[in-house]
Amino acid sequence: MYRSAVAARLLRDTAAAQKGSGWLSSLNHSRRFAHSLPFATVDAEELSGARPAEVQNLVQGKWGGSSRWNTIVDPLNGEPFIRVAEVDEKGIRPFVESLSNCPKHGLHNPFKLPERYLLYGNISSKAGHMLSLPKVSDFFARLIQRVSPKSYQQALGEVQVTQKFLENFSGDQVRFLARSFGVPGNHLGQLSTGFRWPYGPVAIITPFNFPLEIPVLQLMGALYMGNKPLLKVDSKVSIIMEQMMRLLHYCGLPEEDVDFVNSDGKTMNKILMEANPRMTLFTGSSRIAEKLAVDLNGRVKLEDAGFDWKILGPDVGEADYVAWVCDQDAYACSGQKCSAQSILFMHENWAATALLSKLKELAGRRKLEDLTVGPVLTVTTEAMLDHVNKLLKIPGAKLLFGGKPLENHSIPSIYGAVKPTAVYVPLDEILKHGNYELVTKEIFGPFQVVTEYKKSRLSMVLEALERMHAHLTAAVVSNDPLFLQEVIGQSVNGTTYAGLRARTTGAPQNHWFGPAGDPRGAGIGTPEAIKLVWSCHREIIYDIGPVPKQWEIPPST
Repeated sequence: MYRSAVAARLLRDTAAAQKGSGWLSSLNHSRRFAHSLPFATVDAEELSGARPAEVQNLVQGKWGGSSRWNTIVDPLNGEPFIRVAEVDEKGIRPFVESLSNCPKHGLHNPFKLPERYLLYGNISSKAGHMLSLPKVSDFFARLIQRVSPKSYQQALGEVQVTQKFLENFSGDQVRFLARSFGVPGNHLGQLSTGFRWPYGPVAIITPFNFPLEIPVLQLMGALYMGNKPLLKVDSKVSIIMEQMMRLLHYCGLPEEDVDFVNSDGKTMNKILMEANPRMTLFTGSSRIAEKLAVDLNGRVKLEDAGFDWKILGPDVGEADYVAWVCDQDAYACSGQKCSAQSILFMHENWAATALLSKLKELAGRRKLEDLTVGPVLTVTTEAMLDHVNKLLKIPGAKLLFGGKPLENHSIPSIYGAVKPTAVYVPLDEILKHGNYELVTKEIFGPFQVVTEYKKSRLSMVLEALERMHAHLTAAVVSNDPLFLQEVIGQSVNGTTYAGLRARTTGAPQNHWFGPAGDPRGAGIGTPEAIKLVWSCHREIIYDIGPVPKQWEIPPST
């Protein structure tokens, strides 16, 4: 009954989102005939305990199951609704062999099978077009909602970013990624030329929270540059990429170019250790990232956790808009974004406004029925509330709003379910030894810390930023150029928004998204990100002569 009510609300939201766009008739048609999509093997509306879906593995161009199946429960009601064929340590050999058989010079490079650059431009064009079709984008948006619950607009936004990315790398844009340069040499016939070169066998490990956008953007970047990837996504959401892989095959992706594996972390680690990929991209927790860096001898690129900050500067304006962005940054997708606003530093001028009351009102609008707040898939209710209680023991700390479990739901206890929460902690207390580690602990859910600072204490805010370990996203909300200059000049975060409309969340296809301050840092989305993560520099020095006519063997040196 509960699930039916949620589904009905989601259908209404979908219709409202598409109203006036001319898509509604085809959208309703796709609901009745979702199975008619030429690549799809599941229907998001039919997923249930009575009709569970199955997720397979892909290796050496063939789809297959496994001797072990992992059952995924519906995050809204706990009903078993997806069976994932998970490879155990006894079944890793085909994946190890497939990856090991890829040469270090890759599947293509500027001197080998360059027509494959054009192939991937065509694949991207076709896949981008497919995702632009209302029935296809709706299919993926609704499937995302089923396994990683978020509002329809948030889920559809993920599909649209992926679609735009694929459009961006259509036609000749893939080969432009491999653009070379030449520098004149010391004598006639000598020319040094720089090339972007693939790593060959690579691995990609991605999390649950953006089950389409992150793996597709990183996977395609790896393929564009000539690598052969082994892709592993969180089993809770792997059905999304299984369906996307089938779409890519439909659009011309050679089935042998990518392997897709479902496994637990221990098994994946064994695959990596035995296959020894030349580079592994990991998006996820800092703890696992550091373990992989050691296990793989540093051959990693990391886009790990982020305790992301926002500073409200001294110039107050557009309070409703700023409050809305703060609410979106902290609580959209139930705070399950690596770019979510973790801490808000308010200048005293903002503290004197109605900002906090506006934040409380906006957070109060979020409800489970439309998934503007929902299940937290990696932190339990008890763990989040325990963290809140520990913060409230700090002198001067107070609960601004939230701090209570969601009510009247059937979310299983293995997941978290709390109301959007904010805790105020005095700046002096944040910086104290013992408090700082607690305050800056990332809670991957609808939670943020709020504090206040005076103009004379901006240096304390900057000290707090300097002591942080993760430097992913940040926002400096101010149109004061001198204030922006000071804060930006003394901070690190790789994706930093600056100005009155600054935010912390947002990983569109049109700008770099990734951390800074770490040579292992990985970006996503842009040509610069693709070249940094998925290729290395190779210099070829042509020296063809001629040798000078009167040349003689010189003395030894």
